[in-house]
Amino acid sequence: MKKLFEQVRDAVMSSQIYRSVFRHDFPNTDANRALVMFSNVILHLHPVRVRRGALKVKFTWCLGGLTFFFFILLTITGVFLMFYYVPDTRRAYNDIKDLGTVIYFGTLFRNLHRWAAHAMVLSVWLHMTRVFFTGSYKPPREFNWVVGVVLLSITLLLSWTGYLLPWDQLALWAVTVGSKMAEASPLVGNAGPFGPELGFTIGNDITFLLLGGTVVGQSALLRFYVLHCLGLPLVASLLMAVHFWRIRKDGFSGPL
Repeated sequence: MKKLFEQVRDAVMSSQIYRSVFRHDFPNTDANRALVMFSNVILHLHPVRVRRGALKVKFTWCLGGLTFFFFILLTITGVFLMFYYVPDTRRAYNDIKDLGTVIYFGTLFRNLHRWAAHAMVLSVWLHMTRVFFTGSYKPPREFNWVVGVVLLSITLLLSWTGYLLPWDQLALWAVTVGSKMAEASPLVGNAGPFGPELGFTIGNDITFLLLGGTVVGQSALLRFYVLHCLGLPLVASLLMAVHFWRIRKDGFSGPL
C-alpha cells in the first residue's frame, strides 16, 4: 500500500497540471526550502531574475495594466454611486434619474463608471487575444492563463449584473433574455442538456438561484446588486492578486 501511494504521489507531482501550479517539490532539502522562499508571495514578491526582453513595454502594450486601471476607476466611481442608490424596485429608477438631474457630478461619475466598464471589457478581450496569438499562454504560464480566463468570465458577469441596476425597460428585458439563456445551460439548467435528468426544475436550477425566483423582480435586483458591488469584485480582486503574483514569478508574457 505504501509503495502504491508513493507511485500515485510521484505520478501526480510529475504531471504538467501539478507543475503548472507548484514549481517545486516538498521542502525536504535545502534547495527545495530555498525554492519555497523564492516562490512565496508574502516572503518573496519579486522574481529572482527577470529576462531583459520581458521588460519591453512595446511587446505587452500594457493591456493588462489598462484593465487593472479601469477596475480601480470602476471601484472608485462605484463607491460614489452606492451613496445615492438603493436596490429597491420602487425607487431604483428614480435614483438613477436623480444622478443626472439632482446630485452634483452625478452624471460625470455615472458616465465614468459606464464607459470604464465598456473599456474594461474591451481591454480584457484585447489582452487575452494578444496573449493567445503570441503564445504566451504556453508552459510555464498555463495556470495563469486559466486564472485570466476566469477573470474574463467575472468581467462579463460584472457587466451583466450591473446592467439590471438602472431598472429600466432595457435592463429588465436584457436580464430576462440572459436568464432564459441560463435555463438552457448544460447540467444546471432545467431546459439544458442533462438538467432534468439531474433533478433540476424551474424551482431549483441556476436561473432560480440567480433571480431568487422565476421572474426578474425585487429578489433579482437585490441579488444582482450584492453580486455586482461585493461578491464579484472580491473574487476578482483575489484572482488579480494571484494573477499579478504569477506574472512576477513566471515572467511577463513576452517570448520565452
